[in-house]
Amino acid sequence: MKAFYGDLKLGILGGGQLGRMLIQQAINYNVTVKVLDPDREAPCRKLCDEFVLGSLSDYETVYNFGKKTDLLTIEIEKVNVDALEQLEKEGVLVYPQPRIIRLIQDKGLQKQFFKENNIPTAEFQIISSIQQLKQSHIPFPYIQKLRRDGYDGRGVYKVIDETYLAKAFTQPSLIERWIDFEKEIGVIVARNENGEVKTFPLVEMEFNPDANLVEFLISPSTLPFEVHQEAAKIATKIAEDLKIVGLLAVEMFLGKNGKILVNELAPRPHNSGHQSIEGNVVSQFEQHLRAIFNQPLGDTTCLNNAIMVNILGEAGYEGPAIYQGIEKVLKCAGVYVHLYGKALTKPFRKMGHVTIVDADREKAIEKARFVQRTLKVIS
Repeated sequence: MKAFYGDLKLGILGGGQLGRMLIQQAINYNVTVKVLDPDREAPCRKLCDEFVLGSLSDYETVYNFGKKTDLLTIEIEKVNVDALEQLEKEGVLVYPQPRIIRLIQDKGLQKQFFKENNIPTAEFQIISSIQQLKQSHIPFPYIQKLRRDGYDGRGVYKVIDETYLAKAFTQPSLIERWIDFEKEIGVIVARNENGEVKTFPLVEMEFNPDANLVEFLISPSTLPFEVHQEAAKIATKIAEDLKIVGLLAVEMFLGKNGKILVNELAPRPHNSGHQSIEGNVVSQFEQHLRAIFNQPLGDTTCLNNAIMVNILGEAGYEGPAIYQGIEKVLKCAGVYVHLYGKALTKPFRKMGHVTIVDADREKAIEKARFVQRTLKVIS
């Protein structure tokens, strides 16, 4: 077999910021990287060895791209799985496996997987019509989610009472009982082909209420040890039940009753793991590479308190990106700025992230709040 650190060609479906950070780590292992993305200005375009412009959902495009690689991975789930299944049959390694991508593309199938494998999750009901929605056995309020293509808060709708049904999704969806939760938490877990599994320490997340995406993350969590233990146990069980090869982000709710419920999965590096670049012995990006190349998994221990702040495009601005306040932020000790190379900004677009590390947790949080107030992306 070709050496992962030399002559093996890795293909990445998707050329966004996750792919960009994966390439930055792959360079350290001398991995040759080829990227497919529909955007000619994709963040990965200047970092990879070969950039191919093309659709991620077109069978022929994905198939032809994959045939010229030794191993395929993803940085976004919205890809043509039929092509991946055919490539897998023809001997191309595809990690995470196509069957897992297919399951996670459909939130209804995800929920059914949780139910069948005794993974704790909110009560749910699969919905195929507005009439079925009106006759739901789940009481108001509840959350409606599109089964497919929801991303970064899109495809999610809170139904408070009957009057909200007029604007409910008409496409295939699911509804979930509203959870009165204490915290949104997450665990990233990795598994290689040999079956070795390792979890990253539990993190706490705060979501932007307007964009419904992670804006602020604290690692490690100071929740009770039993919560850490249970969350890691659940994430490990999911990875082993799926027999995934690669990284899996497990988003969860910690209920006010102390119980953990799984919300959603992402079979790739994830926004909730960016702090690991500076905050852990091994980053989520290196761990994903180790897993898909079937190498020993790295030490996930936290090196320090690490806070991650997403840099989002400011409301009311659209056009060439200007990073206001970046000089003030860079004056702070322990502040690491990651810009994603996106030339154009728009409201709530992920333009980068900042990680703040400090031995004093409260100081780290204080600096993170300063970054949130100071660093703005305008045009």
